[in-house]
Amino acid sequence: MVKVAILHEGNSKKTADNELLKLLIAELNLNIEEVEFFGFGTKSNFFKLDNRKYRRLKMQINENVLSNILFVVDADYKENDSKYGGYQNTQVELEKVIKLLNLEKQSDIYITCDPREKCGYLESLILSTIPKEQKECIEIFLECSDFKSKENHKAILNQIYKTAYPKAPFDFSHANFDELKEKLKNLFEEN
Repeated sequence: MVKVAILHEGNSKKTADNELLKLLIAELNLNIEEVEFFGFGTKSNFFKLDNRKYRRLKMQINENVLSNILFVVDADYKENDSKYGGYQNTQVELEKVIKLLNLEKQSDIYITCDPREKCGYLESLILSTIPKEQKECIEIFLECSDFKSKENHKAILNQIYKTAYPKAPFDFSHANFDELKEKLKNLFEEN
């Protein structure tokens, strides 16, 4: 059986990125057994051509173990990283990496962010899919709290969302998930 690869931030066990992808794959009735997850840790690791995960990935492609690849990376914010931050920078730099690794034929990119603002991360995408009242409630809480650290913002936002809305963690029928759903479906198609 030929598998597909999903490269994402965090580790390949259970992270927010990995969890969302697995739930969405199940929602689309795609075979999770055909997916090999590559957790790259931090976003900066995607731009290191000598990353050992790329070596393993290329070896599996050459041996026809893997056919298609989907890169799932946060846009983050241009203000925080002028080279890799923001939607456009992330896309341009990932495309360079994919070209240098000679993976253009089998690769696609999905950049997680708030689709309207084209910045942020997975939690920004999720927040963009909840009803306005719920989103405002979370934003008001974050504004009046003392949670100022950029490093903790994603984790805090994710935890607030899961705690406040445990019964319906993701609204996959929301239009903001359409592009990711389409890219996942395409991932499983033969080249």
